[in-house]
Amino acid sequence: MYYRKFANTRPDPVTEFGTLSDLVRRFAASQPRHAALVQGSRALSYAELDDGMDRVACALQRECIAPQEVISICAGTSIEYAAAFLGALRAGVAVAPLAPSCTAEELAGMAADAGARLLFLDAAVAKAIEPVAGRIVAKRIALDASPAGEPFSAWLAPAGTIPAPVEIRPEWAFNIIYSSGTTGSPKGIVQSHAMRWGHIERAAVYEYDTSAVTVIATPLYSNTTLVCFFPTLGHGGTVVLMTKFDAAAYLALAEKHRATHTMLVPVQYQRIMALRGFDDYDLSGFRCKFCTSAPFAAALKADVLKRWQGGLIEFYGMTEGGGTCILAAHLHPAKLHTVGPPAEGHDIRLIDDQGCEVPRGEMGEVVGHSAGIMNGYHNQPEKTAEAEWHDADGKRFIRTGDVGRFDEDGFLVLMDRKKDMIISGGFNVYPSDIERAMREHPEVIEVAVVGVPSEQWGETPVAFVVLKPGSETSADQVREWVNERVNRIQRLAAVELIEQLPRSAIGKVLKRELREGYRNKVRA
Repeated sequence: MYYRKFANTRPDPVTEFGTLSDLVRRFAASQPRHAALVQGSRALSYAELDDGMDRVACALQRECIAPQEVISICAGTSIEYAAAFLGALRAGVAVAPLAPSCTAEELAGMAADAGARLLFLDAAVAKAIEPVAGRIVAKRIALDASPAGEPFSAWLAPAGTIPAPVEIRPEWAFNIIYSSGTTGSPKGIVQSHAMRWGHIERAAVYEYDTSAVTVIATPLYSNTTLVCFFPTLGHGGTVVLMTKFDAAAYLALAEKHRATHTMLVPVQYQRIMALRGFDDYDLSGFRCKFCTSAPFAAALKADVLKRWQGGLIEFYGMTEGGGTCILAAHLHPAKLHTVGPPAEGHDIRLIDDQGCEVPRGEMGEVVGHSAGIMNGYHNQPEKTAEAEWHDADGKRFIRTGDVGRFDEDGFLVLMDRKKDMIISGGFNVYPSDIERAMREHPEVIEVAVVGVPSEQWGETPVAFVVLKPGSETSADQVREWVNERVNRIQRLAAVELIEQLPRSAIGKVLKRELREGYRNKVRA
């Protein structure tokens, strides 16, 4: 069954502000035994979560962490992680969730930038930051009962303790999400309580309610995850946490808990759909599945629609906010090559290199404005200014760095990241066009195309390819096959066969690493 109500992916604007903390309190009173968080054999009811949030908030007040100050969390996914995050929000304290996958230097830089006096971590992170331990001055709280810091259970205020009430303002910082660092040093993106409240309010469109069960298979520090995590709790549903993603384990978990919702990145969908026993799992409970964070191939969307129950929604936007496009894929099967039209109230425009708007149908850089726009980059006003574009009336937009065009129906077709575009012999070459052609090769599983320096052309495209297991196809054979099917300026200079593409924790291909690795190989 397809859910026709998802046709309205443009819900009414939020008219009244509230807080997630108050919603959890309300559900703790109305459904105290209902599971809020599940991880493995453990479960935390709404009453237990509400009490845990009180204990965290009280402990923060005991530590003299005032409203609008910041704490940092850097650890693997756990119930304790979620409780610490949510409890800080109750105290009006903003949370800076840091990615454990970052380098020690990056973590030290982010911790300093956030200005947090408390760092919640686990043993793995404590080991990772040993080389820069002296530069991280925050008091450490160990979420996993390890010697990484003061034990979380001992740090908490006593059960039943009630924190001093805090009147949270819509413009206050809810969290600081640090960019992945794939384009340089991570920047702290400050998001407000008003923005997160808007996500919760609008989630009713996607059938979130107290019976909802959302399986979370991406890390809690990622905005990708939080887009589903908070709305589930805000509507009284249950969040099932996965510590580490595995396709078979995910499907078993979804079947066991009768999952209704999930957020997955494209590479996770790819691995799930490729699983030999996929069709043997009972996924009939699903109402809606979401995807964001990386390019989602049209063929993969079609496969999900064909074989997986429930609606499929793709969000296109940035953690910085600005503007979002929403594709209800199950309602627009002819538009799977797009990321959908702008959401209601979101102003998406295209500009050229001179900052002028381009005519309809032409390509340009995507810029966006919405109520969910970020406050700015933390402590980096100059970076904030670089990310902004203003129209003739002074309206503020965020630059995405993506190149795209609107089709005749107002659906946005993305081409590439502006920085990934290849200029070869004076012509613009879009890697996505070559990648799309290469995916038609029967032996190719994954591919990424980057531009590398060329004395003759300025830049030239090189492809990094993952072949099917056991394939005997050579790199030259793949290159010749592709070059027969693309135009002259798109022809590949080389194909590199690799075992897997380098990706961030949420599935973005790290093209910078591919470019740098190839250049180092050529120089050697």
